[in-house]
Amino acid sequence: MKPGLALLMLAAPIAVAFPAAASARDAKVTSFDGTSINVHFFPAAHLKKARRVPTVLVGPGWGQTGQTDDNSKTAPGAGVVGLGALRRAGYNVLTWDPRGFGASTGTVEVDSPKFEGRDVSALIGFVAKQPEAQLDKKGDPRVGMAGGSYGGGIQLVAAAIDHRIDAIVPDIAWNSLETSLAKNKTTKSGWGLTLYAAAAAAGARLDPQLGIAATQAAQSFQQDAKSIAFFRSRGPGRLTARIKAPTLLIQGTVDTLFTLQEAVDNYELLAARRVPVKMLWFCGGHGVCLTKAGDTRRIQRDTLAWLARYLKGRKTARTGPGFEWLDQNGHSYDAPKWPLPSAPGLSGRGSGTLQLVDAGGSGPAVVPPGSLGALPGSVAGLFAAAKAGNAVDVPIRAPKKTTVIVGAPRVSFSYRGTAPSANARVLAQIVDEGTGKVLGNQITPLPVTLDGATHSLSLPLEMVAATAKRGSRFMLQLVAQSKIYDTHPQGGSVAFSKVNVTLPGVRP
Repeated sequence: MKPGLALLMLAAPIAVAFPAAASARDAKVTSFDGTSINVHFFPAAHLKKARRVPTVLVGPGWGQTGQTDDNSKTAPGAGVVGLGALRRAGYNVLTWDPRGFGASTGTVEVDSPKFEGRDVSALIGFVAKQPEAQLDKKGDPRVGMAGGSYGGGIQLVAAAIDHRIDAIVPDIAWNSLETSLAKNKTTKSGWGLTLYAAAAAAGARLDPQLGIAATQAAQSFQQDAKSIAFFRSRGPGRLTARIKAPTLLIQGTVDTLFTLQEAVDNYELLAARRVPVKMLWFCGGHGVCLTKAGDTRRIQRDTLAWLARYLKGRKTARTGPGFEWLDQNGHSYDAPKWPLPSAPGLSGRGSGTLQLVDAGGSGPAVVPPGSLGALPGSVAGLFAAAKAGNAVDVPIRAPKKTTVIVGAPRVSFSYRGTAPSANARVLAQIVDEGTGKVLGNQITPLPVTLDGATHSLSLPLEMVAATAKRGSRFMLQLVAQSKIYDTHPQGGSVAFSKVNVTLPGVRP
């Protein structure tokens, strides 16, 4: 089977079509450029005649169309609150097919502020004309947003350019498609090819640049300047600083597409401008929860509390601590805000030589039935880092007392190596030796120059959240290949010396 066909088959389950619901009021909304957006409007449950209530716009994930099940349930693995819960809580709900998907016309532009962002402004204008919609003034309905992934990113873009949006709950979204799809200028090729195949399977009409980027991802671990500029312009990036709507950021600790750093970048931009903001981490997202998921009710509870406070305006609604997270054991922690006070962490030293070959890399992970995540296990396991057989292992000293780890580990080393191409990549991950699992399923690419000379490097890894009890043992692995990043190893080797790794300790 050809690789492209295999990816298409794996990606197909991501695109889901929902049967039409009797309570939906369907319509076509014309956007700024004539694009027709297919929408479904659901009045709040048990809404009395002539009463007006706030409306929540719920965008779908990539490759999907707008939900039409007016009683859909909350999906704790994806972090998305259900339409049923929103309607029972007293909100109208509007869903839609993003441009280029489903019954909407136009071309997919990846939540661009110039296109999809302006489409949302047209949707808000439509909501303002609905008899059930509460208005702040003419043309300005009381409106919030929810949804995950593609439906999370559009919230950040739309809220930055249209201040009629009163509250948002972006789930498993991103700050920058440049950093999230190409960490350390290394293409996340496994994800990129699968997402492109998913859109193709859904019959989407895509911007041609997406096809060019997919071809580049299949051939190299780097994108050209035009592809980088395309994804950078899709935002939200610095546009996040323009958001005025109170924002609840929900992000998955095991999300290897849009990692924790993306939520932290958004949080810090909002907090710096004193926008009401909260961040919730859960075990799910673009990936799979291979450890204990903890309290999965937090997604719906926190979402409804946030909307009650900032969309309904109920000052007595309790939104909870400003930062909530959980560790690899499913234990919950909280703090008033991010960043957390620092405390002594863990560290380790080592050395070794890594052969740059394709075999023995990180992943795929074995996914037990029933594991939480936004994707089917057959797909999610491909993009979860796993303990590698071909690796330089650096032991991390066990703590003398319980240590809470939250944040980005840092790795530094000297190295010397040769390979067919001097421009190369190695990857780093932290393994919990007690379970054999990689913390957060996360792996980070590290750029190396293999020209035979000695070089040094020091970089942070992807963020993790863990608890190290007395006697717990963790290990840094430096590896040559992964299913998340195809580094295209062509042979050669790299010798590492003076390898140092630190895991950041915090006081919860």
